[in-house]
Amino acid sequence: MGHAERIRLHYPIEHDGLPIQEIALRRPTVGDHLAAQKAAGTDAEREIRLIANLAELPTDAILKLDMKDYAQLQKALGGFLQ
Repeated sequence: MGHAERIRLHYPIEHDGLPIQEIALRRPTVGDHLAAQKAAGTDAEREIRLIANLAELPTDAILKLDMKDYAQLQKALGGFLQ
C-alpha cells in the first residue's frame, strides 16, 4: 500500500518494552472494512481492531493510548474516506 498517515502521539506509550511515539496508519482497503464489519463486538471494538490492523499494532497497544491520541487516529481514518 502506498500512502500512510503518520500521527505523532501527544502522550507516547510503551508496548512490549518498546516506546511508541508515532503511529503510521495505512489507507484501509475494502477488505479491511469488511473484516471489521464481520468482527464481533460493539462498533467501538470493531473500530479499535480496524485501527490496530491499519497501524500494524496489537489491539492491546491501541487500548493504552490517551483519548486525545486515539481521536487523532479516528480523524485520520475518517480522512481516508473523504
